[in-house]
Amino acid sequence: MSFLVVIIVLALIFDFINGFHDAANSIATIVSTKVLTPFQAVLWAAFFNFVAFFVSKYIIGEFKIGNTIAKTVNENFINLEVIFAGLIAAIAWNLLTWWFGIPSSSSHTLIGGFMGAALAHAGGLTEHGAHVINYSKVLPTFAFIFLAPLIGMVVAFIITILIVNICRKANPYKADSWFRRLQLVSSALFSLGHGGNDAQKVMGIIGAAIIFYQKQKGIDLTFNEFVNQYMWVPLASFTAIAFGTMSGGWKIVRTMGTRITKVTPLEGVSAETAGAITLYLTEHLGIPVSTTHTITGSIIGVGATKRLSAVRWGVTINLLWAWILTIPVSAVLAAIVYYLLKLIF
Repeated sequence: MSFLVVIIVLALIFDFINGFHDAANSIATIVSTKVLTPFQAVLWAAFFNFVAFFVSKYIIGEFKIGNTIAKTVNENFINLEVIFAGLIAAIAWNLLTWWFGIPSSSSHTLIGGFMGAALAHAGGLTEHGAHVINYSKVLPTFAFIFLAPLIGMVVAFIITILIVNICRKANPYKADSWFRRLQLVSSALFSLGHGGNDAQKVMGIIGAAIIFYQKQKGIDLTFNEFVNQYMWVPLASFTAIAFGTMSGGWKIVRTMGTRITKVTPLEGVSAETAGAITLYLTEHLGIPVSTTHTITGSIIGVGATKRLSAVRWGVTINLLWAWILTIPVSAVLAAIVYYLLKLIF
């Protein structure tokens, strides 16, 4: 029982880190356009991160992404040591990328860590290892590493072109004033998507741990039964990510808000709206995606409407490398942690 408690605490710590690591996703454009101060922006984003719990629970009616994460690894290869090692690796990679100001994916860090530890538990890429990963859950997630930013980019490009053409004859001062107000709405929508997407991932990991623990006692729980019996888990997950967002991640805010391309209030509305649409679509499909990848793609789409040279492609290529490396590096870290656990215990 005590080890389970340690895992739950670690998962909520990861959730908190996820919040401040990904705060930039929700607030980078609204801060860079000076619609809100950084302090006001993190409070705004944190509030809607928490409100996302009520959207998932009472409007959508289920936690599809949490269910997907819990079933990333086949249950025969899940134990508390696997989950612990995955969390340690995910926390380490998140802190490292935060320190260097790299907006990597907390979601893929968690998935990579979970899979790497499970593969280590199965003995690596052996005959048993081939059955560790639940490919029906993982392959769509892998596909959306590339599809989520691409969808965000295309949608943002289309929205920006439409807005520019509709508002072509508008008074520039009045239009700017209106888009500053609209950016409050678009950033709130994106923060709802961020909370609904990312908090559920930690909820899924805690769910996998509790379901395993109860199974050892002869009690079989489905994921939906777990949610109904342990409603404090989703509540705690959404609360932790909201508090993490409130603490901010200023290094990544600078990368997202200014280094990819310069963003105006109009473009901020386009990028955040496109990002929100992408997140709602993937939540409906139950596919965990990176909010970091999504909003980055949206910002690139906005920059590309001016001219392709408006996007700082050198920065973007560095981000792409971080995205590609996140899952394998997290998997290797988790495998190392798992083997060290076995040596110690």
